[in-house]
Amino acid sequence: MTDSQPGTSREKRLASAFVTLADTLVAGYDVVDLLQTLVDTTADIFDASAAGLMLADADNELSVVASTSEGRHLVDLMQLRYGYGPCVECFRTGEVISIHDVAQSDSQWPDFNSGAVALGFHSVFVFPLRLRGTIIGSLTLFRSTTSDMSEEDIQIAQGLADVATIGILHERAIRESDLAKEQLQRALNSRVVIEQAKGVLAQTKSIDMDEAFSLLRNYARANGLKLHDVAEQIVTRTLNL
Repeated sequence: MTDSQPGTSREKRLASAFVTLADTLVAGYDVVDLLQTLVDTTADIFDASAAGLMLADADNELSVVASTSEGRHLVDLMQLRYGYGPCVECFRTGEVISIHDVAQSDSQWPDFNSGAVALGFHSVFVFPLRLRGTIIGSLTLFRSTTSDMSEEDIQIAQGLADVATIGILHERAIRESDLAKEQLQRALNSRVVIEQAKGVLAQTKSIDMDEAFSLLRNYARANGLKLHDVAEQIVTRTLNL
């Protein structure tokens, strides 16, 4: 059976894209795979010749983490060793950037423009990966022809980027939560060992618990050791203060 309405096939592809991205957001999912899915999907749906996605690290330095081409030319164009260009500007401002004719653009990025044309790209569209006030990267679509994107397509592309952003931030929150729990448990475990060490010192040296803790702590500081490690050595009798 063929589609009875014009555009139905594209609508199905869009629906499938959102479902695929949503299905990827399960426990233990691969973030890199999620981003590659986003890049491949948007390039296909919006007829892009190439696409790439940049994420910021803790120092807000951008790096390409997914693209439709593993070639260095595309990566270099996006990251631009000069530190500027629409991909970077989109991340800084959180605003969509559209360049419908790169060769004729009088934008502030001449190096990017000449680099894009040299690679056969004549229009560029960049979307921020953002959630409210948080911006974590940018998604760039390159076309080999001069063209515009309709307002509806811009909104849809941004919607796909938003889904991925939610997934990334959700994964980070889980990871940070797990790290916090691990640190808390480590602190609780350390405290148990420290209490045991205090008891050993109090008994062997006939001092009270406050004095035992001060002795333990001062020794750790004087020798550049972790309090937990010193306490453990006291408990196992491998260290005698």
